[in-house]
Amino acid sequence: MNTGHTLLAVGGAFLAAGIVGRAGVRIGLPTIPLFMLAGILLGPHTPGLSLVDDPAELGVLAELGLVFLLFYLGLEFSIEDLVAGGRKLALAGTGYLVLNIGGGLAFGFLLDWGTREALVIAGAIGISSSAIVTKLLVEAKRMRNPESRLVMGIIVIEDVFLALYLAILQPVLGGTSGVQALLDFGKAFLFLVVLAAVARWGGRVVTRMFTSADDELLVVCFVGAAVTGAAVAHELGVSDAIGAFMVGAVIGGSGVAPRVHKLVLPLRDAFGALFFFIFGLSIDPNAVGGVVVPVLVAAVVTIGLNLGAGLYAAKLHSFDRQQAVDIGLTVLTRGEFSLVLASMAVAAGLDSRVAPFVAGYVLLLAVIGPLAVLRSDKLTWLLPNRLFK
Repeated sequence: MNTGHTLLAVGGAFLAAGIVGRAGVRIGLPTIPLFMLAGILLGPHTPGLSLVDDPAELGVLAELGLVFLLFYLGLEFSIEDLVAGGRKLALAGTGYLVLNIGGGLAFGFLLDWGTREALVIAGAIGISSSAIVTKLLVEAKRMRNPESRLVMGIIVIEDVFLALYLAILQPVLGGTSGVQALLDFGKAFLFLVVLAAVARWGGRVVTRMFTSADDELLVVCFVGAAVTGAAVAHELGVSDAIGAFMVGAVIGGSGVAPRVHKLVLPLRDAFGALFFFIFGLSIDPNAVGGVVVPVLVAAVVTIGLNLGAGLYAAKLHSFDRQQAVDIGLTVLTRGEFSLVLASMAVAAGLDSRVAPFVAGYVLLLAVIGPLAVLRSDKLTWLLPNRLFK
């Protein structure tokens, strides 16, 4: 696209997301599926006006949205809380992964589309969307709830696992050798360890580096740090989401955290909306028609698995029934990682049904998840009271 067309596409994306979002909010709908719906309506896969021919043309803007969403989540997260969670948090995160990855793998084999296809489906079903979970916690005003701290810890464990899973999956799909995959995982793990150490013990140094009386300079510095952290993480084989998250955690443990928290809010909201809009652009609703039944079954299976994980995590931390439901529903949505796996499946020449299945599955849960979270007080019946006696 030339400059004029690019500006028109970006401006149209913001306006469309804002108009559809405002209309939906007036009748009580959450913004996330509305932003995605706006993207689908103005995307290349639906009749009528299309802002872009290829959603990848706006890919950098989508990545910025992901960076700011996860950077904000890192600001809210405390490494001390993660360390304090210790064994219980590790067990909760492991339980979540065992249930969801294991259930996703079993479902993949039941579809009988192939072994490599089953591995892709396991990842798509097993890993929740960091970006959507973050936005949901913000919209529901639950960032500081005890169970939300646990949810954020589970997300971190998920993203660390994500690096390992990709390292395993690449050679299986024919991308890299096993030795290279292990080296990539080692680099990614070392990167995370270094950032975690800085976040826990480097608060004073970070404060001196970022302290400025001028808000403009502070914004420039933390934006640069967040984007650079995401880029380095991506180059090392970690998701750029976890890189931005860890940079947020580093700054969140410093003396400038309260000011950064306030200054990043407009960036989070604007680029976050753009992320979900562009996410919608990539979804082809026409391709989903042939896999409707597997998509519906997968959604039901995922709801059951996540509620089971929520119950297990709540029992470990002595949470009540409502908190268990909140945990299970908050981590229900799937998103960016699932779509990455779908694109890997296409590149590897796997069964042509995998990509539309993942797209339909992600879209359905992106609608169900936010609605369920914002009405979770009316959904406690999903976990019978006898389970908490």
